[in-house]
Amino acid sequence: MSDARWTDVLEDARQAAEHFARSVQLYEAGGFLGDDLDAYRARMAFMHAVQSGHTSLEAALLRVFEILGEERPSGDQWHRDLISRAARAMPGDSGRPPILTEDLGGHADETRRFRNLATRSYGTFDPARARSTVIAAKTLSSNLLPALLSFQEVVDPPQ
Repeated sequence: MSDARWTDVLEDARQAAEHFARSVQLYEAGGFLGDDLDAYRARMAFMHAVQSGHTSLEAALLRVFEILGEERPSGDQWHRDLISRAARAMPGDSGRPPILTEDLGGHADETRRFRNLATRSYGTFDPARARSTVIAAKTLSSNLLPALLSFQEVVDPPQ
């Protein structure tokens, strides 16, 4: 590994995978319905786990951009733009390949949308409508770290 900052990228990816995997377990445990403390705890734990997973994913991607000397997205839509840019090759001098596959980019965008709901409209949480987020979290928990390791091998191979 020629750039030690990859250790930080990979640790963020490990954390994201852990949070996403735990969010799937929390979803499968259920208990979301009702007004009692247990139902509240179940809803909040699930939503927070997805939020934490996505935040760690974003941290990993921002670190990759930093290593590559690529500007981070800016503006009101920077979270969406971060995922979009990471899932496509960059033309020009950098000529870098996609960091995430198109499929992983789609799953990352799903967790981004859910995080937006969870941070702004958490009172509208509907477990049935969260199934696509659970599928995305499950996929990301298994595939994010391998994707970043593969990308690292291409752009910064071990010496």
